[in-house]
Amino acid sequence: MSPAATTPTTYRFSFGPWNISTGADPFGPPVRKEMEFARKLKAYKELGFDAVQFHDDDIVPADLDWNSTLKGVAEVKKVLDGEGLFAEIVAPRLWEDPRTIDGAFTSNNPADRQYALDRSKRCADIARAIGCQNYVLWLAREGTYIREAKCARTAIGRIVDAWNAILEHDKQIRILGEAKPNEPMDQAYLPTVGHMVGITYKTIDPSRSGVLIESAHSILAGLDPADDMAYALYHGKLWSVHLNDQNGLKYDQDKVFGSVDLRRAFNTVWTLEKNGYGRQGECVGLDVKAMRTTTFEESMYHLSHSKTMFLRLLEVVRGVDQRQVEEFRAHRQYEQLEMLILNALMGRKD
Repeated sequence: MSPAATTPTTYRFSFGPWNISTGADPFGPPVRKEMEFARKLKAYKELGFDAVQFHDDDIVPADLDWNSTLKGVAEVKKVLDGEGLFAEIVAPRLWEDPRTIDGAFTSNNPADRQYALDRSKRCADIARAIGCQNYVLWLAREGTYIREAKCARTAIGRIVDAWNAILEHDKQIRILGEAKPNEPMDQAYLPTVGHMVGITYKTIDPSRSGVLIESAHSILAGLDPADDMAYALYHGKLWSVHLNDQNGLKYDQDKVFGSVDLRRAFNTVWTLEKNGYGRQGECVGLDVKAMRTTTFEESMYHLSHSKTMFLRLLEVVRGVDQRQVEEFRAHRQYEQLEMLILNALMGRKD
């Protein structure tokens, strides 16, 4: 555990422009009008956020020539600077192109694998141009619908080879692997944080290889986000988080942080706070969706509510008497310890 700091961490917050959406889902069309991209960027400071999460094609279209790409990136960078924002992460959106229906880095088609690698390198160049060091790999289609479709051992090697190629392409970039056990693929090759951390040590530069952990992804794997985050923190590899909540082992719901399981959300904040997350500038990122029934005018409440929940739970965490916690631990008085936490969450002193 990190030594206690003399001053509390001042957390910085981020979200992605896709978190302000039209409400479309696989079973229905949009229910809200699209918000202009410039308006989304302006909303960040209005909501009290500091940074923006980007996919490469959130910044510029994926098929632009390089000169046009640089011009487009410069325009977005100017807007960010004008709003007092910075780019927290940039990620290649490899899962929506027709050439990646059988995977990107793990496709059975060499030409499709090359497309994925070329786009990934271009994404690193975009990240550099916009001033971002954190490069996220969500390996969305690196898996199978049936296991015999690919050689799993070969697929893992191809993921590592692609990861290494990106590290070699840009000597400053840090790659954050984002694990998810399912969806859109039936079975993922790197389904958990443990799998992803293991891969980081097989790369050519483990010091530039870490993870981003999303609460819902851990829950979908049947795991506790707080424990996953603690594991990555032990390895010194938790470089970003996507906080949200999840109603069981279903599809990825991206609900407001703390809206389903308040104790689980408390545990997450406890783990981050007690282990010094944020002291090196890491952001508290959100990945949340507004309910489909939400109107356009209220389609940003889910973001402000999630940030509020984090800050309120942080206040509760900081208010728990750590000396009392240690005393209960020393005497294995876990029933009393549990009631201490429950009382804190309920605002009671007795």
